[in-house]
Amino acid sequence: MVMANKWVLSTTDTPLFFLLAQLLIAVVLFLLAHMVGLLQLPLKLDWQVCKGLIPMVGLNVVGLSFSNYTLKYVDASFYQVARGMVLPFTVATSFFLLHARPSLRILAACAVVTVGFFVGVFLDGTPVSVVGVTFGVLSSMITAMHSVVIKKSLDVVHGSALHLSWYTNLLSAIVLAPVLVLVGELPGVLKLLFGPNENAEGKLSTLSTFIVGSLITGAFGFLMSLASLMSIKVTSPITHMVSSAVRGVAASMLGVWFFDEVVTQGRASSIAIILLGSIWYTWIKHVESQSAAPSKPHYEPVPLDELEEGKGGKLENGHASHRHSPSTRDTRD
Repeated sequence: MVMANKWVLSTTDTPLFFLLAQLLIAVVLFLLAHMVGLLQLPLKLDWQVCKGLIPMVGLNVVGLSFSNYTLKYVDASFYQVARGMVLPFTVATSFFLLHARPSLRILAACAVVTVGFFVGVFLDGTPVSVVGVTFGVLSSMITAMHSVVIKKSLDVVHGSALHLSWYTNLLSAIVLAPVLVLVGELPGVLKLLFGPNENAEGKLSTLSTFIVGSLITGAFGFLMSLASLMSIKVTSPITHMVSSAVRGVAASMLGVWFFDEVVTQGRASSIAIILLGSIWYTWIKHVESQSAAPSKPHYEPVPLDELEEGKGGKLENGHASHRHSPSTRDTRD
């Protein structure tokens, strides 16, 4: 996805129109899957559901737009660094919105990720786009809020990740269409559709690159949107963000291969620190979830000889009772 997005964004000045094309392709794929019976979609829109999904759709449009702008202004290999603050922002958002208080070790893992971000931005020595980094930080903040809002938005569609993905793609496309006109992309869209080819001879034309890239990313976006929503439905928002971060590191490595980008020692160190902090966080969450798992109550059976002698205790209705073990009594006390 990142590679295909970068391929298209490097040849066009219309990142929002590109995003709109991706959303429309995803909507068409949803409809085709519904027509052949693979999916069952609510084709008749429920306005109460649409109203309840306003925060979700708004964050989705803004987050994807900022993400495309980030990738337009920075190298593909630097994209992971520019959006390296997703994990710390998600932990903070979960604390303020879901009241999920992080442990000190979780905060330490977030600090490691933050150090990795600053190493890549300020200590690398390679000139980076301030605009791209700014969009990356803003995109990270929106992504963090988006991952938390998804949890609440699932309640609006009665827990159906499929319906949530359908509504999100459709409503996001409807919202984005007038937005790209308001931000001034319409001349660029007309130039892309009807203007001369700006790519070098022997390569795909600008329009062909846009169409092929839109088809590829739109199809993968359709599949990934389902996978992402299912991931958040069965995991925590932060675990979902960690999986996204790991995918971002892989994308950075592919950027070196596809676009002949140079990964300096500082940039490689930054990516490694961010990845290590994310892995450490995952391990901490696993340990904490294991220790927090409720233990089954343990009962000490009454010996048969004591029961026969009447030492096992009697309930008021005359039935013999079991004695709790000392550990169980302490817990109850």
